[in-house]
Amino acid sequence: MQTRKVYLYVFDTMADWEIGYLMAELNSGRYFKKGLEPLEVMTIGIDRSPVTTMGGITILPTITIAECHLNRMDLLILPGGNTWLESIHDPMLHMVSKALNEEVFVAAICGATIGLAKAGLLDTRQHTSNDLEYLKMLCPQYIGDEHFNQEPAVTERNLVTASGIAPLEFAYHVLRQLDVFTTETLHAWYKLYETREKSYFYELMTSIE
Repeated sequence: MQTRKVYLYVFDTMADWEIGYLMAELNSGRYFKKGLEPLEVMTIGIDRSPVTTMGGITILPTITIAECHLNRMDLLILPGGNTWLESIHDPMLHMVSKALNEEVFVAAICGATIGLAKAGLLDTRQHTSNDLEYLKMLCPQYIGDEHFNQEPAVTERNLVTASGIAPLEFAYHVLRQLDVFTTETLHAWYKLYETREKSYFYELMTSIE
């Protein structure tokens, strides 16, 4: 039985476009393997107050951090935003630390990777971010240089990290880890958005027949 849930952390200044590719596929399940249902998506807020994304969209969190209880089957998504170095995110970073140790799947992009670096959560894991020197400048306590990869997105076990200019690669890595698309579907889906070649649309449609 499919029990995995998706938790999206939402907060003021959240970079809504960075998670667009990913959320649309998880919530719709339109290209999922036969027999798999779309994943239940819940939004987590610092509290239940409405938040306003960088794009000006208002979101009402489903639950608070205090009400969120993750299990090993779940996915926690951390979007970028302008405030990740502020203490307001410390409760979430504490949750992430616990989640990573308990093998919960965590996916962080752009500013969220800076928050992880600040909390020391990238010091011993393969990862990427927007830029190594920028990361070191913002987080003087960060000591994960040897584990930094200059790639759009990186997966190590239950952690995906990505640059803010790589929302497509971010989605690809997460979808691959979740194993909700067939290999053929995932390839065609990614290549369609990467190249915009119409042949991949037909390949994608054929893969889900």
